[in-house]
Amino acid sequence: MSEPALGVSPASSRPAAPIVSRELLSRLDVSGPRYTSYPTADRFVEAFGAEQYQQALQQRGHGVGALTGGASALSVYVHIPFCESVCYYCACNKVITKHHERAVEYLDALRMEIDLVCAQLGRGQTLSQLHFGGGTPTFLTDDQLEGLLGTLQTAFRFVPGGEYAIEIDPRTVSAERLHRLAAMGFNRLSFGVQDFDPQVQQAVHRVQPREQVAALVDSARAEGFESLNMDLIYGLPKQTLTSFQTTLSQVAELRPDRIALYAYAHLPQRFKPQRRIDSSALPAPDDKVAMLAMAIDTFSAAGYDYIGMDHFALRHDSLAVAKRQGRLHRNFQGYSTHPDCDIIGLGVSAIGRVGAHYSQNAKTLDDYYDALRRGQLPIVRGLTLTRDDLVRRAVIMAIMCQGRVDFESIELAYLVDFRQYFASEMRLLEPLVESGLVQMESDGIRVTPLGWHFVRAIAMPFDRHLQADKTAERFSRII
Repeated sequence: MSEPALGVSPASSRPAAPIVSRELLSRLDVSGPRYTSYPTADRFVEAFGAEQYQQALQQRGHGVGALTGGASALSVYVHIPFCESVCYYCACNKVITKHHERAVEYLDALRMEIDLVCAQLGRGQTLSQLHFGGGTPTFLTDDQLEGLLGTLQTAFRFVPGGEYAIEIDPRTVSAERLHRLAAMGFNRLSFGVQDFDPQVQQAVHRVQPREQVAALVDSARAEGFESLNMDLIYGLPKQTLTSFQTTLSQVAELRPDRIALYAYAHLPQRFKPQRRIDSSALPAPDDKVAMLAMAIDTFSAAGYDYIGMDHFALRHDSLAVAKRQGRLHRNFQGYSTHPDCDIIGLGVSAIGRVGAHYSQNAKTLDDYYDALRRGQLPIVRGLTLTRDDLVRRAVIMAIMCQGRVDFESIELAYLVDFRQYFASEMRLLEPLVESGLVQMESDGIRVTPLGWHFVRAIAMPFDRHLQADKTAERFSRII
């Protein structure tokens, strides 16, 4: 199949999308972190536990808590691990079961965890962002979801107009369920689509006809949800250039406000469900690169702005607006329009951030339940950031979100001489400058429009941990 024509834009005043060649995509197809945090979660240590997390919560609550009005609004992530059936590509922390009664014990544990958090943090802290992820949050019944929301609403003060999102499996919801979710206060939905081709769906054990998803999209719009996201994956078994182009066109026709396009990372040695995938049915590396190229072209032509990190948004969407205005942020859930804020992670394996501290809950239900029965926060690992971590986090997040690093702002905030402190990192950027991905200016570093498609590669030189041990292969590939 001939190389797709890239950089095509619709007949409008919008500038043409940058031309992303398959040669460049192939050359930069390396492994690297997604930088939902820096340092990345693989750097967390067991020396950080419940006691350290408790102190972090107390510092926030007692120092600039909700009662003083000084603390920034919180983001809360709730992990629901249960799924009725396994999707073979999945690398998430999940529990496969058809026994819905197992959710009862889990919800009781979540309430215990919320009480323990509030005992240190104080009740009534402002919450502007809530995300239910999984697993399959819609594994819970409507009554169970409503009850959990009620518990959260007694623990935190929900801001009117905040972002309240839930991930849904189209196979587990109906128009009636969407109506109930809207009534509960959820205003954003994320649909797990992955691919519309029936053969691909069968190969990954996730069959959901396009017509079913389209009907739910219509229902969600009728209910007035503010933003609809669709998750797609390229590089799945049985995918071809032709079949994936069909999926891309079908998604563009449905016009979700946002699209998340992830590269499938086949790591059967780490993720047991992936052992059920026939590796011989996976697309060739060159075809996988071509799929990304087609996606960039298709979505750009359909009126989507490229946000970064394989994310697209319609021009009117708040994420696209935030990027144009330089207000984009990034956290453990990905790109966000909300200012950099603390995140409370609730549930098994959930990750959080409070101040200069990262934390992660126990990864198994048994360990999670055991800690809570002992009246202890279920933290098993985490990290307290050093001064070097903080300055590097600021640089990496500036690259990932604003597409620029202003030397003076970093120097004033962290009392460093940027060119001296990052002399070796600046040298590592030189090949990216030559490729047209980065511009070095007298007052800072700028990511070019072309560079946005490789923003992970631009951030990686500033990752001290990555450069020190060269273990990039532990991460998914950029392309």
